[in-house]
Amino acid sequence: MEERRKSAWIGGSILVKGDVVSTEDLVIDGQVQGTIELGDHSLTIGPGAAIVADLVARTITISGKVQGNVMGSSKVELKATAKVEGDISAPKFVMDDGAHLSGKVDTGPKK
Repeated sequence: MEERRKSAWIGGSILVKGDVVSTEDLVIDGQVQGTIELGDHSLTIGPGAAIVADLVARTITISGKVQGNVMGSSKVELKATAKVEGDISAPKFVMDDGAHLSGKVDTGPKK
């Protein structure tokens, strides 16, 4: 039977060095070092993921580790297992109990 994904996926055993640009939703369970740009799509960072990159997407949900700035044009959500070192910019911000953030959050309008 053919598997139908609703989004692109970078698996747990994959290490990407460089820029990741996608025109569809993306789930990352592996490692990325560089930048991740999804434009008007959603980005999900899985609990085992280790990211050293700036993130740009419409909605960003983080369950793993991220070192870099996070820019969501709609919403950024940190799950309980998230560890983020960097600044977050989004009109909506949600942080679950247990999530760690080292940086500042800006929910104001774009200048």
